[in-house]
Amino acid sequence: MGFSTLGINENLLKAVISQGYDEPTPIQTSAIPVILSGKDIMAGAQTGTGKTAAFALPLLQKITEQESKNHILKTLVLTPTRELAQQVHKSFETYSQFTQIKSTLAYGGVSIKTQVKALKSGADILVATPGRLFDHIVNGTVDLSHIEYLVFDEADRMLDMGFIDEINRILKRLPPKRQTLLFSATFDEAIFKLSKTLLKNPELIEVNQRNTAAAQVEQVVYNVDADRKRELVSHLIGSKNWQQVLIFTRTKQGADALAKEMCKDGLKTQSIHGDKSQGAREKALQEFKSGKTRVLVATDVAARGLDIQQLSYVINYELPYIAEDYIHRIGRTGRAGSTGLAISLLSSEENWLLEQVENVIKNRLPQQWLPGYEPDLSKKTIKDDFKNTRSAQKRRIKKRTFGEKIGHKRSR
Repeated sequence: MGFSTLGINENLLKAVISQGYDEPTPIQTSAIPVILSGKDIMAGAQTGTGKTAAFALPLLQKITEQESKNHILKTLVLTPTRELAQQVHKSFETYSQFTQIKSTLAYGGVSIKTQVKALKSGADILVATPGRLFDHIVNGTVDLSHIEYLVFDEADRMLDMGFIDEINRILKRLPPKRQTLLFSATFDEAIFKLSKTLLKNPELIEVNQRNTAAAQVEQVVYNVDADRKRELVSHLIGSKNWQQVLIFTRTKQGADALAKEMCKDGLKTQSIHGDKSQGAREKALQEFKSGKTRVLVATDVAARGLDIQQLSYVINYELPYIAEDYIHRIGRTGRAGSTGLAISLLSSEENWLLEQVENVIKNRLPQQWLPGYEPDLSKKTIKDDFKNTRSAQKRRIKKRTFGEKIGHKRSR
């Protein structure tokens, strides 16, 4: 089945073909006809499976059918991070290159003046982060009264980052009659609760088993002492001559410290996280994509939205506290049908985090030792066991609730 069978017009087909795409992915095959029919949807698919095109193409099709030349804002796409907003906006520009449709961006970390100017000049589509969009609402620089199509991309991440207040305020400015599309790679109770307030008789679309990692990504877990993780990472990259490696840490300070130490090991490394300016983040990412930087160390702000062609290696230097983030981290590799390798470094005090990941992905990840980096079992004491068990129990009690702010710095 080709894209032409999905009801996409010639100009959009031309743009799709120019990107080298011949056949739609399963999520595109399932979602595009439903969106074109005008129904609300709640769609889940593994990251890297063409989720953006699954909503961008049918929305562009519907906009072109209206034949409006005034560029009135009718489509709003909300994303949790600046990086994802940029990626989604780029996709809309790519697929609409042979049309007169205009799209624009609104996210924090950069001057709002440029965004105001773009909005005043007219746009059919706005891709925005909730925080910055609310800034525009307060300043009166955006008109949402004509919105017909609303998209939540990575809705679970928006809840993780505490955007529920902004989302509720934005919803009050939107027309009640609209088509709403909710996309996410993971579903949980909070997402289903949110969907009941957003969607009207939605069609649930899931093309893979819920909350699963991409099948083409090989997942490896190495047991190693925490104080030898950096040594092991540098050894793997150097000995195997890996040229483009994305590493995830839990904290900004940890990302900066690891990047600094890896540079001392002779590996050109940069870090990217929420405290970096937007310009610094874009520069670091561009140098990583071009090969100028060999290793990029990131916090979970980069887990979604980074689209790096042919990225083969992802390393979890530390497992995430939110198990679902594991899926998004390793989803940076194995994209668009390519294979990838995801390595997780596991110290003894992180065993409970691995257990939570395995519960989410419904799969057991076998643990192994790398020769020369075997953990020192003598370091583990009864006291440590008790402390780690109590810590794990406390964290398990802290269940995610609807709209709970759980410590992530929001990207405005």
